[in-house]
Amino acid sequence: MSVALAAPPTAPPLLPPHSSLSASTSRAAAAVAVLETREQHRHPLLPFLLDCRGAPQLKQVHARALRSAPFKLSSTNGDFVFLYSRILHSAASSAAGYLDYAARVLHHLLLLADAGAVALSPTSSFAWNTLFRAYARSSGDQLAALELYRRMLLDGRVPPDKYTFPFVLRACAFLFALREGEQLHSQAVKLGLSSDVYVANSLVHFYESCGRLEFACRVFDRIPQRSLVSWNVIIDGFVGGGRYEDALELFREMQGAFIPDTFSLQSLVGACEGLGALSLGMWAHAFVSKRCGEEVAGDVLVNNSLLDMYAKCGAVQLARQVFERMPYRDVASWNAMILGFAMHGLVDESIEAFARLQEVDNLKPNGITFVGLLSACNHGGLVSEGRKYFSSMADEFGVEPQIEHYGCMVDLLARAGLIDEALDLVSTMPCKPDAVIWRSLLDACWKEKASVEVGESIARWVLEAQEGLTSGVYVLLSRIYASANRWDDVGLVRNLMDEEGIRKVPGCSSVEIDGVVHEFLAGDTRHPRSKEIYTMLQEMEERVALVGYTPDLSQAPMVPAEQEGERRRHSLRLHSERLAIAFGLLSSKASTTGTPIRVFKNLRVCRDCHAMTKLVALAFDVEIVVRDRTRFHHFKGGLCSCGDYW
Repeated sequence: MSVALAAPPTAPPLLPPHSSLSASTSRAAAAVAVLETREQHRHPLLPFLLDCRGAPQLKQVHARALRSAPFKLSSTNGDFVFLYSRILHSAASSAAGYLDYAARVLHHLLLLADAGAVALSPTSSFAWNTLFRAYARSSGDQLAALELYRRMLLDGRVPPDKYTFPFVLRACAFLFALREGEQLHSQAVKLGLSSDVYVANSLVHFYESCGRLEFACRVFDRIPQRSLVSWNVIIDGFVGGGRYEDALELFREMQGAFIPDTFSLQSLVGACEGLGALSLGMWAHAFVSKRCGEEVAGDVLVNNSLLDMYAKCGAVQLARQVFERMPYRDVASWNAMILGFAMHGLVDESIEAFARLQEVDNLKPNGITFVGLLSACNHGGLVSEGRKYFSSMADEFGVEPQIEHYGCMVDLLARAGLIDEALDLVSTMPCKPDAVIWRSLLDACWKEKASVEVGESIARWVLEAQEGLTSGVYVLLSRIYASANRWDDVGLVRNLMDEEGIRKVPGCSSVEIDGVVHEFLAGDTRHPRSKEIYTMLQEMEERVALVGYTPDLSQAPMVPAEQEGERRRHSLRLHSERLAIAFGLLSSKASTTGTPIRVFKNLRVCRDCHAMTKLVALAFDVEIVVRDRTRFHHFKGGLCSCGDYW
């Protein structure tokens, strides 16, 4: 299977002429000044409201408004409603803790309307929408937005408009409230607002957030006048859904109508990262540097995306160059670099970056920082350092350990052979262990040849906790049984997987050659050059045999011992990464140009493939970079950057 990744066509200039940009800015400023002047003349208290600098002043203006009772201002009833809307807006936009105050202001306005003191017209939606926006953007108040929307419908005096739906749909997206969002979609259709670009963009984002990408595509296809935001939202949805090739195709299509902005480029880089398409990622970097101007090229979010892409595509030195040239770095920049170093086994560099984060930029580490730091300790086998950093999280930095931090520590201890200590940590965790933690323990039991009883106990805990519905846990348990030659139990585990409808995740590897990503499954014969690939695989095996390669048949544990000869050997030679490496040797110019062969695998590389790849790099005098599920391996000259510890 192959996916073409040719560079997108040349886009039009990214910025309008400076003169037209300045003129449009001047016109906008003049329009704002006119609107502010009009607002100040609508009610005598408005100038004081616009000058408010805090909640006490806001309450003083509100008190004066209450004194000028609307019963005495029947001729300026509309001005009073407008003033109340502005008070509500100021309260909702002020410091945290005043959302309740804003809600009480709206409630009082509705009471006045019930008493006949003021009249609310359909154009009075500004007050409602102001509170919708505040709830949707506030942390933890999204459910209040839905409750307020129900209240708006029950009140009936002010119908929702095109500004209402984006805010409420945003709250639904945050809450993954699919049913409520679908009801909002129906109401937008009934009101004739579903084709409005703002409402439609919000619907696309809502469906993507709820995992309904097909519905998002339907909404997008029906937008009559798409904006740049429309394209950004759908492209980002495809990237988030793992459909990277489709995201790239949409990006190319978008360029025919719009100039990409920072959000477009972040999605493009994310697609390249997901595919491991380094060459296209480098094209995106050049596009940013040459076509987007210094403002976009120096944007911290774009640069963070670029350095993350380079690190995850196996070019950590390019990631370091982007990082060092950034005019401004935030905590996310340092986190991406710390994680990048950790993934590539550059433990010392990762620890040094953690120290520089505090000393150079005077920033405070967060939870993601410690995930990267503990991962570095894990990849380097630094148990004592890992314990120290784990203890310092809460004591020195006020960061409470979460499930991902405990997962790093459990994996660190288990891989170092400290299975009892890892089990003790799991038993004292304040949070419920997930399948990743159990898989780490089972993997350690298999590799360290712990007793079958320990593995069975862990598996029992997983099943009782209903955390075993992933194929990795079952596969590892079956491997533990296989290593003990308990083949009947292996069959029982396989039958249990069939009963539960659980399938083993197939091994899949990809390699990029001349801008095209080629994917291989274990034993794959679908590639057009399959015959040549297997011929090269045979040559690989012959060459590595000359430099001392001997198959490690224990890495094919699912073949019974009495059949271990050629059956096990054949099982190993069909692993997907070997096919990808063979195609890389067959197609690339790595041996003459020094360009590494970069292979991306969805599972952890086995010991036999690891040993063989080291010798392939030696025998063919090439550098091979393999990214498996947990880290990068850089093979060169018969050695691996992981030091055979992974």
